[in-house]
Amino acid sequence: QVQLVESGGGLVQAGGSLRLSCAASGTFFSMNNMGWYRQAPGKQRELVAAITSGGRTNYADSVKGRFTISRDNAKNTVYLQMSSLNPEDTAVYFCNTMVLSHPYWGQGTQVTVSP
Repeated sequence: QVQLVESGGGLVQAGGSLRLSCAASGTFFSMNNMGWYRQAPGKQRELVAAITSGGRTNYADSVKGRFTISRDNAKNTVYLQMSSLNPEDTAVYFCNTMVLSHPYWGQGTQVTVSP
């Protein structure tokens, strides 16, 4: 059974940084494309960043230049380094992967950015 467990969220002031982690189990992690999504109150869940099994990355326009997604296949973990945070980044952040066309999600981690 695939499990994704996020950590690293919290409260930070505008301009600050956080690093989110997502530990995966029950899957051949190195073969999986991984993604970070977020959902703010009253808004739809949106893709923030993604990384392929080969290390190719892509980002939402709103976070380009501020967020960096990376992966450590030895630790079965994907990271999201977030810098220059602003209140618009406040959301629950979710880790995601697809296995045999089935989506898997973590439980989410709250990120709150104060003005």
